[in-house]
Amino acid sequence: MTLRVLSALRSADVVACEDTRRTRVLLDRYGVSATLVSYHEHNERERSAELVRRMTAGETVALVSDAGMPLVSDPGYVLVQACVVAGLAVEVLPGPSAALAALVASGLPAETWRFVGFLPRKRGELSDVFGAPETVVAFESPRRLAGSLAVLAELDADRAVAVCRELTKIHEEVVRGTAAELAARFEGAEVRGEIVLVVGGADVVAGEIGAAVDALRRLVDAGAKARPAAAVVAELTGVSANDLYRALTQ
Repeated sequence: MTLRVLSALRSADVVACEDTRRTRVLLDRYGVSATLVSYHEHNERERSAELVRRMTAGETVALVSDAGMPLVSDPGYVLVQACVVAGLAVEVLPGPSAALAALVASGLPAETWRFVGFLPRKRGELSDVFGAPETVVAFESPRRLAGSLAVLAELDADRAVAVCRELTKIHEEVVRGTAAELAARFEGAEVRGEIVLVVGGADVVAGEIGAAVDALRRLVDAGAKARPAAAVVAELTGVSANDLYRALTQ
């Protein structure tokens, strides 16, 4: 919590927040007696219209999320867009962001990187994300972490990965290793808290093999026989049929 943010919260006419109870605990800690209104994914369109009317009338509105940064996988986009359309000033006061903290803590290249929000659940879409040539930063559910790491380990066992948990909080933890090492570590483990997964960029060749293996797996899941399907995928991609078959059966 910065002094600049505290000053803004104290001077705001109203503070819009996801959960007024949680934000009240935070503000009480710093002696901020602000008027709170709820602003979350279920009411943001109606609440945005109300808040824009108040700002147009001269009031100052502060927007906070329960954790992290508004708009970054949190509510706020509708309100900011409404402010832009109405010609209202939008001032951003940076605070803790798990995505940026994880990128720095991971030790992976940060010159070029991609934030994808929460990882997709479908294997094909997940493979596409992991095939990116730049460092990937993503949020992940504790329940799905092991499964996502297992998919990455199948595609590229040696890929550098960092699992960052509870960043900027009391139980902060950063675990670094290869995809295979972390998949083994988290398999069957009970994981709690908020997770940010940072994945090193895919080698172009490894990415092509991973995509080809995933295509082969989908054909087999649809009922095709493995070896003939491997031959077809090999002809289309240029990846060795034997390599594809071995990767499928490992």
